[in-house]
Amino acid sequence: MVDAGPVEARTGTEEPTASARIVQIRQRIDEIDNAMIALWQERAALSQEVGATRMASGGTRLVLSRERKILERFRVALGADGTQLALLLLRAGRGPL
Repeated sequence: MVDAGPVEARTGTEEPTASARIVQIRQRIDEIDNAMIALWQERAALSQEVGATRMASGGTRLVLSRERKILERFRVALGADGTQLALLLLRAGRGPL
């Protein structure tokens, strides 16, 4: 591992206990980020498969009622940011409209 400089430059504090805790928290954040990226990619691939299967069988490209349910689920759980997140997830799975 390359040293990024003084502890304060890496964590924002010179206090050793706080700095060590920040490093631990950031490690967990990085783990969560990696899991979220993997789940995002899996979800997009599954959504694309659903769309391709539906269209190959003569169905529609989109099922708007399903998209509305997803948007609502994220909005209820996460508020306005949830709606934006859901829109990004939907786009990743189906492409832009």
